Amino acid sequence: MAHFALSDIANEQFYASEQFSRDAAGLAGATGDPFRVFLNDWSVSGSGPEGMTMLLRAASDEVAIDLTAVSTKPPALQGDRGYSRKGEEVGNASYYYSLTRMETSGTLRVGGEEFAVAGLTWMDHEFGTSALEGDAEGWDWFSLQLADGHEVMYAQVRTPQGIGYSFGSLIAPDGTLIQLDSVQVENLATWRSPRSGAVYPIRWRMRDPTIGLDLTINAALPDQELPLTVLYWEGAVDVEGRMAANPVRGSGYVELTGYAGRGESIR
Repeated sequence: MAHFALSDIANEQFYASEQFSRDAAGLAGATGDPFRVFLNDWSVSGSGPEGMTMLLRAASDEVAIDLTAVSTKPPALQGDRGYSRKGEEVGNASYYYSLTRMETSGTLRVGGEEFAVAGLTWMDHEFGTSALEGDAEGWDWFSLQLADGHEVMYAQVRTPQGIGYSFGSLIAPDGTLIQLDSVQVENLATWRSPRSGAVYPIRWRMRDPTIGLDLTINAALPDQELPLTVLYWEGAVDVEGRMAANPVRGSGYVELTGYAGRGESIR
């Protein structure tokens, strides 16, 4: 299964599509050396040292991308040297690394119009065999790129009683990673999907007093719900606030699962 989404902020449009296939007859697959993940004509492939120059290609009826992303920082090994726990039970974990600042350029198509684009990309690679434990309902995941060269990753697993487990990191401009253990996230505003009826947070305040972090995070577009086989919200956000007494701005991506129920679909 592969998902492809594009947020057109200026025109307040969100596009999402999916494809399914099996690793047979060359329809889908993945290799580590050379790095390539593909499903039909959607693909991410790597070249150069450690495959850290990525070529991204995908197209649907309405939108398409053809991008080159070059990593400017070493991989950020999330958790304990890449071993990222997701709960208290033994083995409830994944292996997880991030390329948090990739200089990106290429083209995208929206409708019949093509645009030359340039900006920043964040790539996550997470793999494992465990599932959410106990009464976990879903998770909130934040990836934030700040204009001063820092990045923030934070995720929290929700239960009916509140936050069951959380983890995060701060990546410095030189690539040094600092574990964050004191992050607090407050939901400031919500949006109700007219399709599914699910209510998602779309504005947050994120604080960590140990590093002087105090950020306000706003969805760049409220409706970034993916109405696909698995229903969830994932989209672009804008960031402003302070870190270590210095004003900061930035952008990022947030993923929200479980707000429409476990594995629910509107189909």
